[in-house]
Amino acid sequence: MILPILRWPDPVLTTPCAPAVLSDDLRALADDMLDTMYAAPGRGLAAPQVGRLLRLFVMDAGWKDGPRTPRVLVNPEVVELMGARVVGPEGCLSIPGPVTQVERAEAVRMRWTDLDGGPQEAVLTGFEAICAQHEYDHLEGILTLDRLSPQARAEAEAAVLA
Repeated sequence: MILPILRWPDPVLTTPCAPAVLSDDLRALADDMLDTMYAAPGRGLAAPQVGRLLRLFVMDAGWKDGPRTPRVLVNPEVVELMGARVVGPEGCLSIPGPVTQVERAEAVRMRWTDLDGGPQEAVLTGFEAICAQHEYDHLEGILTLDRLSPQARAEAEAAVLA
């Protein structure tokens, strides 16, 4: 099922999320979030973007250029930010319009639980690392706008509100 995506400045988007509890409802939510992400079309989607304040996000960083390889991360943790800091373009399904230049670590070690309750850990690199950091920010109530200089933020906000 395709879910409505909340848009900035909805206050849910700036609210830190509670831990998710594995259940059939959570698995159904993850499936719906993947359907919504692909339909949007996006490469990642966090639960608060669909109005659920849970520590859950889905992503598929490469599906637009190749086969679908979805990831579902329940209660993810950033274990370590790795490598150089890089600045690159980021869009957000909850902030339609502007693509902003955001600084991120080029790699990230993440730990999470999968939908079967199994512990997972991986080092993500490249665009997958950027995507994971972006979605993780949503769980903390942080938007790309919060990572911009005051001038760049004002320009991005004006573009959204225009």
